[in-house]
Amino acid sequence: MNEPNDGSLSMTRRGLLCAFAATAMAAAPTYSNAAGFLRGGGDIRRIRMYSGRTGERIDTIYWVEGKYIKEAVNEINAFMRDWRTNDVIGIDTRTIDIMAAAHNLMDTSDPYMLLSGYRSPKTNAMLRSRSRGVAKNSLHMKGQAADLRLSSRSVSQMARAAAACRAGGVGRYSGSNFVHMDCGPVRTWGR
Repeated sequence: MNEPNDGSLSMTRRGLLCAFAATAMAAAPTYSNAAGFLRGGGDIRRIRMYSGRTGERIDTIYWVEGKYIKEAVNEINAFMRDWRTNDVIGIDTRTIDIMAAAHNLMDTSDPYMLLSGYRSPKTNAMLRSRSRGVAKNSLHMKGQAADLRLSSRSVSQMARAAAACRAGGVGRYSGSNFVHMDCGPVRTWGR
């Protein structure tokens, strides 16, 4: 009997998981056990986003029972590319996990709006020349950060959920209506 190649196994498994996820409901963790959720994560991790810049949407299960689904992570990498240059980098899965955990903590089905994921050095330099708020060695250039908005939650609610994960940096940008999440050192800033 011939065994299917890895690609067909991934697609079949992923297709089944998407079908199960559409019908399954999981209890959202409370802020008090956010760190445990991030480490233990449950059996399935999912991320939902759209880009106002490109018009693209993504709704994918990227982690199942302790394993990242390579094809789904690759889709996330492409989605979170530098939209100005179309450069793609591997997004640090810790950042994706923080985004997903914070989303679950907020108990909403609305997708994130991705404002900025990966930034090429060229894009980062251009943005830095226009704003004092852009770091010279931004974690965006390493694929370790995302700037996000959520229509159904305030900047404060998003920042509290991300900070409850105790897994990276969380910046509040209330004036621009977004939250920065990264997998760097645990810290918070902004208002």
